[in-house]
Amino acid sequence: MALNANLRGALYMAIAMAALTTNDTLTKSVLPQMGMGQVILLRGVVATSLLCILIFRTDGFPSLKFLAHRSILTRVACEIGGTTTFIFALAHLPLANVTAVLQALPLAVTMGAAIVLAEPVGWRRWSAISVGFVGVMIIVRPGLGDFSAWSLLALLTVGFCAVRDLSTRLIPQDIPSVGVSVATSAGVTLSGAALLPFTGGWQPVEVPSALSIFLAGILVVVGYQFVIKAMRQGDISFMAPFRYTSLLWAILLGFLFFGDVPDALMLFGSALVVGSGLYALYRERIVGHDLPITESTAPAITTSGLDTKPVHDRRR
Repeated sequence: MALNANLRGALYMAIAMAALTTNDTLTKSVLPQMGMGQVILLRGVVATSLLCILIFRTDGFPSLKFLAHRSILTRVACEIGGTTTFIFALAHLPLANVTAVLQALPLAVTMGAAIVLAEPVGWRRWSAISVGFVGVMIIVRPGLGDFSAWSLLALLTVGFCAVRDLSTRLIPQDIPSVGVSVATSAGVTLSGAALLPFTGGWQPVEVPSALSIFLAGILVVVGYQFVIKAMRQGDISFMAPFRYTSLLWAILLGFLFFGDVPDALMLFGSALVVGSGLYALYRERIVGHDLPITESTAPAITTSGLDTKPVHDRRR
C-alpha cells in the first residue's frame, strides 16, 4: 500500500513538472510579441481567477487580516522579485539553462536554513551544497567568452525563491495556506501591471498569444494541484527526486520549440547540480530529519505565485 502511494505520488510529481515546464515554454514563446509586464499580468489574471474559483468551491475565501503579517509580506515581495528576474532571464536564455540553474534552489534553501534558522546541516550536506554551486558556476560560466549577464538574473531568482521558501516556513500555523496562495498570486499579477509602462506598454494580443497565455495560466494551477496531490500520497523524500524531471522537460521542449541544443558544459553542470541535490536528499533520509531540502523540493522551482505547502504541515 505504501509503495503504491509512493508511486502515485511520484507520478503526480512528474505530471506537475511537465505542466509547469510547459507553462514556462509557453510563457517564453509569447515574450517576443509582448512585454514582460503584460505577460505577467495576463497569466496572473488567469491563474488567480482559477485559484479563486477552486477556493470558493472548497473551503471558501478566508479573511484577509493575515496579509499584514511580516512573513507573508516578505513572501509576496520575494515571489514578485523571483518571477520578474525569472522571466527576464527566460526571455534571453535557453529554457534548459534557466531551469538548470533553478535546480539549485533546494540547496540554497538548506544553506539559508542553516545560516538563518540555525537548522542542523552536517558536513556531507555542506559538501553537496558546494558541489551543487560549482555546477551552477559551470552552467553560468562567469569569465568565459560565452558568458551571458542574463545568467546572473537566474541566480538572483534562486536567491529570491530561497528567501521566499524560508519566509514561508515562518508563517504562523493558523494562517490558511489558500489565503497565502491567493495573496501571492494576486501580488505577482499586480506587479505585472506596475511593470507594464516600463516593459513596452500594452501590445495588441493576437489569438495565438492569447491562447498560449491562457493555457500557461491553466498549467500553473494544474501543476501545483498535482504537487499537492503528490504531497498527500506518500513519503516526500521518495517523490522529491522526480522534481528534477523538469530539467528533462526543459531540454526536450527547448529543442522542440526553440531549437536549443545544450552543450557539454551545460549538461555537466546540470549533472553536478542534480546529483548533489539527490545526494542531499539521500542524506536527509539517512539521518531521519525533515530538513529544508526535502520541503523545498515539494513545490516546483518555477515561480508562479502559488503556495503548495499546507501551513499546518510546516515545521518551525
